Amino acid sequence: MPAILSLERVSKRFGAVVVADGIDLTLKEGEALGIIGPNGAGKTTLFGIASGTVAPDSGRVLFAGDDITRLPAERRCRMGLARSFQIPQPFSGMTVFENVVVAAAFGAGEREFVVYGRCAELLARCGLAGKANMRAGRLTLPDRKRLELARAMATKPRVLLLDEVAGGLTEHECAALIALIKDVRATGISIIWIEHVVHALLAVIDRLLVLHGGKIIAEGDPATVIRSPQVAEIYMGIDADA
Repeated sequence: MPAILSLERVSKRFGAVVVADGIDLTLKEGEALGIIGPNGAGKTTLFGIASGTVAPDSGRVLFAGDDITRLPAERRCRMGLARSFQIPQPFSGMTVFENVVVAAAFGAGEREFVVYGRCAELLARCGLAGKANMRAGRLTLPDRKRLELARAMATKPRVLLLDEVAGGLTEHECAALIALIKDVRATGISIIWIEHVVHALLAVIDRLLVLHGGKIIAEGDPATVIRSPQVAEIYMGIDADA
């Protein structure tokens, strides 16, 4: 399958700290790619570079074959590249429904009245239909995460970047989230998912990539990668000789 998103030789540093060191990353059309790594490995920075909120020091970002390295985040969003954020920050004073309408109207470039039906459907899919008229600032953490996903979906993405959406959820909530993301995959959307809740990640993805110190240290079949002694030592804190 052709690549829908590619990062080519991408590098980024903040002062003396290197967070991306010549990274090559490719996401195929319809694929779900998982990314794990310790805190500070450069995972969220990669999302920033891909989505346009962080400028790389060098390298290129390609979307559906087009060079989008210099395009602003809003242009990338309207092209079909959406992301969620690790810490959900909805418009707290607006209702849940209004939050999704804003994402649909501005992110997808559609008129507000046109998106109402689609937004209602998205809230139902994300388990938020009963809270559509609630102020977003009153939502629980799991519901904020669902709203974050609904807002990203409202932009009509071809690629969805998910940043630790399972963190802080109970097992029951996590199972519901996994089912929801599988449902999203079934629509043909390509996904890159950064996650510390590894069992959730492994239930969805086709391929797993491990970052450490701004470099890719392992990549491939999820079951094989997760059993790698190097991954166990660096990511899990387990001595490779143990």
